[in-house]
Parts: sequence; structure tokens; C-alpha cells
Amino acid sequence: MTLANHLLVQGIQKALGWSDVSPLGVSFSRGHLPDPSICRRLMTSTRLLDIVTRRSLEPPQLRCFKNGAELHPSDYLRSAPNRRRQTIRVVDQTAVTWLLDTGATLVLDALDTFDPTMDVATRALQWWSHELVQVNAYLTTRSSAGFPIHWDDHDVIVVQLAGAKTWDVRSYSRRVPMYRDADPNSEVSDDIVWQGTMEPGDVMHIPRGYWHQATRDGSQDPLSLHLTFGFVKRTGVDWLASLADRAREVELFRQDLTRSPEDRESERQRLEAAAIDLLRTYPPGAYLRSREVSQPPARQAPHFPPGELPTSVVCVTEFAPELQRGEDAVTVHAAGKRLTVKGKAEGALSVLLSGRPVDVLALNEASGLDVRPLAGTLVEEGICAHLTDESRSGYTGLVTAEAS
Repeated sequence: MTLANHLLVQGIQKALGWSDVSPLGVSFSRGHLPDPSICRRLMTSTRLLDIVTRRSLEPPQLRCFKNGAELHPSDYLRSAPNRRRQTIRVVDQTAVTWLLDTGATLVLDALDTFDPTMDVATRALQWWSHELVQVNAYLTTRSSAGFPIHWDDHDVIVVQLAGAKTWDVRSYSRRVPMYRDADPNSEVSDDIVWQGTMEPGDVMHIPRGYWHQATRDGSQDPLSLHLTFGFVKRTGVDWLASLADRAREVELFRQDLTRSPEDRESERQRLEAAAIDLLRTYPPGAYLRSREVSQPPARQAPHFPPGELPTSVVCVTEFAPELQRGEDAVTVHAAGKRLTVKGKAEGALSVLLSGRPVDVLALNEASGLDVRPLAGTLVEEGICAHLTDESRSGYTGLVTAEAS
């Protein structure tokens, strides 16, 4: 059992009828969570507004829309001076209350950076999908109009948490469009995939490039809250870009291109041969693996005093660590680090790297080993982190503690 067994991941798979992550990005799908009660555990409108009002946030991370148009930040933010006359911008509570009461949409991007539950949920989705994930929250009140119809340059999974929202989903007008592309993609498709209403507990998967729009016209619910998890999958373009970076390691590619006509053919042959060799030695699979094991972990709260042996830990790498087993040792590849551990500690190591909360003292007793130094090393290397009351709350009710 690993973090990829998070209840949200399990619920999404069951709702969409998937056995694994392979259908992600393939075609539109929709369903209902087998246990909709997890919706309130994930996020509520009051918790979202509490996050927004207690921080200094700026566009584009925090945005507000009314009648389908984005408002100027001065319409919902104000400057707040402290006693030293230093000013920061915060949410204007009176203005936001009026906007929400008359109908508006509040959008907070990268909610996972502020909330431990969202942090754990997105990490679980990353372990499951092998892609980086960001979650955005959309709070819409009254009968406010949504965004104009548009497409995203990434696959999305929408989870409706509260209230209802009406959607118009259409197929692509350009296959697999990109944010930075060779041609614009501005012609809306007439091919309707689905039109209907998302209710609490409903889940929807919209592949990259599918046109879509969400509205609440005529809705009787006071508000709608949904989360959009965005999966930015790697493409052949990303692989080629990584090859260009690796080319800097080869002296030939660092040399100036010739301006001499008589030398151009021989130069072309040398560069072509070196490029083919680079392509063969660094295939797409190697690129994807390198990306996962080298990805640094997200920010974690520092522990004081540093170096203190942990009593409870959790693995916090963006992707599941890779273990390579030898005759007498196990090598861990994660977070840009490479650690070698004695083979007899493999069982305890697997528990520590499961992505689930681990009671180190209970693991000591169950394994018959003193694993505290190992846990301490994993913390020092940024692969694991001390569990605090705050970080532990992100697992409560959604992820069970790892059994020793």
C-alpha cells in the first residue's frame, strides 16, 4: 500500500470506471464518487474563504470574475498598512462579501500550496499519474456566469464538492494543442461531447484540448464549489527540449557553427551523427525516469532542532521513490538523491517510503531494527519529513497510517 491508494485516487478510478491511470488524457469520462462524504473532507467553501482572507494573495493566483469577465484586483483587494506603515494587499472583506452575495466566481490557483489536505491529495495523484499535478478551486455564487468557452493545455479531473454547475463540453478542434504551439487554436468545436449538470460527488475527466464552459445560469443553489486537478503530461517536444539541454555536455554541440561554405557538409555530418547518438542513448523512457527521480520535493516546514531523530515521518517526494535491489544493498533514487541502504533494512525502508504516515518507534519494534537513524537520514536528504499535527491533518480520513 502506498500513497497512490489515497481515497481520492481510489474514488476517481471507481467513478470513471478506470482500473489504472492509462485512460488519463484519452477520452472524456464522467461518474460519481462511491463515497461522496469525502467531498467535505477535501475542501469546503468556508475553509477556502478562510485560506483566502488570511493571506496576502495577488493575481494570477487569486482571481475574481463577475458576469464572465475578470475583475480588476482593486475591486476585491485592498492595501493594509501595518504599524510600521508597510503595506500589503489583502482581500477586501466587504467587497468580496458583496461580490459573492450578488454573484461572482472566486478562483484560487495552486490550492495545494496552502492546505495540507490538498497538498497530500495532489502528491497522491502525482504518485498515481507520474505527472505533476496542480489543484485550483472555483467558488461560484448565485447565478453568476462562468468563464467563456475555452480549452486547457493539460488534462483535468473535476470534482464537484458542493452545489451544482452546468457544463458544456466539446471535442477538440486541433489535436493535442499546446500552450506554445505552431498554430493558434481559436476555433470552437461544434462537436458536443456532453452537456449537463455536475452535482456534489460527481467527477469528470476532460482531456487536453477539449473545449468546455461551466455556468450557473438559473441555479437555485446559493453556491457551487469544485476542484480542478490539472495534469501536465510530458510530450515529445519536452523530450526533445531535454535532449537540447543534454547536448551541452557534448563538446561538439558547444562549438560555434561554421560560416565557411566548404566546411558545412563535414560539420553537418558530425553534428548529425552526434545527434543520432544522443537520441539513442537518451530515449523517452530514460527522460521520464530521470525527471521523476530528480524532481525536488515541495516545500516542507522546517523542523527544529535540526538533526533530531524523528518519531513519526512521511515520504514527501513528488513521485514515488525508485528502489534498486542488489545482493546486499538497496539503492534509493528520489528527489535528486541517491542513497544506499543495507539489504536487511529493505522492509523497513519500503514502509518509510510508502508515502503514508509512519510511527518510527512502532516500526522499530516490528522490524527488530533501530530504524531511527535511517529515518533521520531520509529526513535530512529531503525524501521524508517529520510529521507535525498540521501535516498529519492532511492524511486524516483519507490516508491510513502505514502498518508496520
